[in-house]
Amino acid sequence: MRHDPVAIYKFIIGTDCQVHTGHTKFITGVVIQRLGKGAWACYRQVIVHRALHSIREKLSMETALSEEIAMYFDESKRQDMENIILPHLYQGASFDMFIHIDAGDDENKNRTAKFVQEMVRRVESVGMVPVIKPDCYVASAYANRFSKKPYQPIYENHEVIDGIL
Repeated sequence: MRHDPVAIYKFIIGTDCQVHTGHTKFITGVVIQRLGKGAWACYRQVIVHRALHSIREKLSMETALSEEIAMYFDESKRQDMENIILPHLYQGASFDMFIHIDAGDDENKNRTAKFVQEMVRRVESVGMVPVIKPDCYVASAYANRFSKKPYQPIYENHEVIDGIL
């Protein structure tokens, strides 16, 4: 952001999960998008060692993981990012913060529709702007891409005793 402060920035967090045999893999994407000029992105992986089947439980956990990352960016860190573009507002610079919720409100297309308002209120309560389907691309495209492959522990075939291999 410091290299190009006269730009339109979107700070976006979104989580997606995939149920695999014996575990559920959650991926939370963190993206700083510079509109029309690319993006910087990273992700965090969380493994729940059971297969979650409840839509509400999966959606709630996705939202909680996104909120957890959002809370890492406390008021001080958010202010630091805003201060980068603040002197350039009159040249068109802007900075907005979103959480993408991998849910839609169309009851004919989305089994998540009945939980959307609950998740939206949760995101708003942490000071972020909620975005739902079809516009939640960080959750439904970026994070989704990394949730598909099952988790493989690094030391899968080794016995760990007292933290030592």
